[in-house]
Amino acid sequence: MRQILIKVRPKDAFEVPHSDGYQVYSALLALINSKNPEVSERIHDSLVRTMSIGSLYGKFERSDKKGLKRLVPDELYTLRIGVTDPHEEEIFQTLIYPILLERRDIMLDRGGLDVDHVEDKQVSYDDLFRRVAEYRGSTLDIRFLTPTCIQYKNSDVTEMFPQRIAVFHSILSKWNQVCPEGYRIDIKRDEFGRYLIEKPDIRSYKTHSVLVSTVLDRIKDHPRPIFKQGFMGRCRYSFTPDAPRSFRNAVTILALFSEFSGIGSSVTRGCGQVGVILEEKVT
Repeated sequence: MRQILIKVRPKDAFEVPHSDGYQVYSALLALINSKNPEVSERIHDSLVRTMSIGSLYGKFERSDKKGLKRLVPDELYTLRIGVTDPHEEEIFQTLIYPILLERRDIMLDRGGLDVDHVEDKQVSYDDLFRRVAEYRGSTLDIRFLTPTCIQYKNSDVTEMFPQRIAVFHSILSKWNQVCPEGYRIDIKRDEFGRYLIEKPDIRSYKTHSVLVSTVLDRIKDHPRPIFKQGFMGRCRYSFTPDAPRSFRNAVTILALFSEFSGIGSSVTRGCGQVGVILEEKVT
């Protein structure tokens, strides 16, 4: 697994949507396409999303236009990318090469971003298991940094609350799609409900409707935006006293994995980015 932190600076002041992940995704896909069109097409068309792309994180100014925010010239912004599939090393190589070695600009709809610094963090599956083996706490603190859109089974309904079953079953599905042989985790949905307690921070809780794609409206013959609904905020997940040690370890591994995979759908479009803190005790 890899996590890539890209530090960028705007060339000039310009506006981006409040949920800028879709623009960032399109810009990075264009960079990949310039190096390897086949990989770019596979990422765009793949049903199994093995790469998560966050939104720009930094200081923004208010815009007079609804739904937009303004980037500050020379301000440093951070973009986080996660790659989880061991077989998708090609994605990392074709993405990082033009950005890191060629210092290619990241071009958004209304302006460009200069790449200032790129940091690559690599973690193995064994690293996660070793870290969890040393953890004896009882609470997982998850910060939902960008709108998290978790679809209910095979429906168009999305969760609007960091409910424990929805959150961790989403991560479990992503883990089992990409984990090496012998690392599969077998947890039933009911166990997440039985052995976990969610404690959301209501002060940080927000809901959003975000642009994740566009499709051609064949009747009107022009692009039609596709929106998904999701939530942001902070939530602590505590284990019940009777939660088995094997369950505690597995869920803690899934939480750490989510920093690379993202949670929910449209993680390549800026959705579902999270930060995780392992707490020794609830504060």
